[in-house]
Amino acid sequence: MDSLIYLIPVAVGLGALGLAAFLWAMTSGQFDDPDGAASRILFDDVETPRPKPRNTSSRSVP
Repeated sequence: MDSLIYLIPVAVGLGALGLAAFLWAMTSGQFDDPDGAASRILFDDVETPRPKPRNTSSRSVP
């Protein structure tokens, strides 16, 4: 039980550090992608055809 005295503040401190890093990244524009949205509308999505499933039955068909 005595270890909780140390572990709880460490966990809260690491959580606060992670939140601070996330907020810094948000305010500094790390997640902005102005060119991606502009060029994404110009290209169609290419759908790749799915391969047909193979017959996995063990009996032979005449």
